[in-house]
Amino acid sequence: MHTRAASWLRHRLGRAVVLSYTLALILPGPGLWLRCPHPLPLTPTHLTLHTSPLLLSLVLFSAGLQVPVRALGTLLRHPKALLAGLVLHLAIPLTVVPFVAFLLRRTPDTDGGSGLLTAMILVVAMPVAAGATVWTDKGDGDQSTMVGLVLASTLLSPLTTPVLLATLSPLLSGGYGPTLAATGRLAQGGFALTAVVLPCLAGLLGVFVLPARWLGRLVTTVAPSAMAGSLVLTYVNASGALGSVLTRPRPLLIAAALAMAALVCLLSFALGRVAAHVLRLEAGTASSLTLACGMNNSSASAVLITASLPDKPHLLLPVLAYGLLQKTAANRIVTRLRPARTAAGA
Repeated sequence: MHTRAASWLRHRLGRAVVLSYTLALILPGPGLWLRCPHPLPLTPTHLTLHTSPLLLSLVLFSAGLQVPVRALGTLLRHPKALLAGLVLHLAIPLTVVPFVAFLLRRTPDTDGGSGLLTAMILVVAMPVAAGATVWTDKGDGDQSTMVGLVLASTLLSPLTTPVLLATLSPLLSGGYGPTLAATGRLAQGGFALTAVVLPCLAGLLGVFVLPARWLGRLVTTVAPSAMAGSLVLTYVNASGALGSVLTRPRPLLIAAALAMAALVCLLSFALGRVAAHVLRLEAGTASSLTLACGMNNSSASAVLITASLPDKPHLLLPVLAYGLLQKTAANRIVTRLRPARTAAGA
């Protein structure tokens, strides 16, 4: 039953994401309530429930739980695509963000678009999205390469994310630079470890220590729950951004957020595609590398923005736009690849 539920939701994931955005626009109230921390009545510990980090942890735990260990062994024996993906994961933000910052200096915005640029930096500095494995499967890509890139970028994120944030923070003005540097320290500390790395490691540990029968039962329970949790997380993040848009409509801000997210998304995918061509990777591996370059964990960046910049919910707009655009671009990539692979097989 759980396997059928997961399969049903997986094949309708794109429409479900759009539905989450629509629900956040029409009924943001529950999402805004879930964004706030809620103390649990458990004396004397006084624990506080933070919904967004908890849902993110569930998604990453599920991703770690479904890692194909045998496929990773093959990947480690032929690591060219994995190493290229990790290098690009660092190189693309350092290439794309300064270019976008240069363009924003030509706009009439008094701070040179530093607010929106801060949000984009937090997106491209995140690890590869676990959901990229879904698009790899749809496009008949190299699943072992994609899983390896998701896992490696996630485990390295406590090191890579703070480095990228610290390196790119001088591009910002209006007080956003120190804020981004402080966010980097938060990522280096508890956030990346507790909400990103440890859940993924816990899932990976389950792969190694649990008997096959127990692992199968756990996966069939956790996988659909994690996909549902991902949709709830999308709804919560969208409620934070779209709720403020409804109360204070800012058409120019919306247009700027969409334009910036589209530009960064397009450049990231394009650079990944060029790198795959230069490395002369086979079609499936090239598709996985391209997808990994353009698909960052936008949910993690949204959670980080909520934690570090709770008074600026409008900064979630470019993050949400990027999350939707990267899925649209991924769908186009796998749609174009599938006929080519089919023709080659014929």
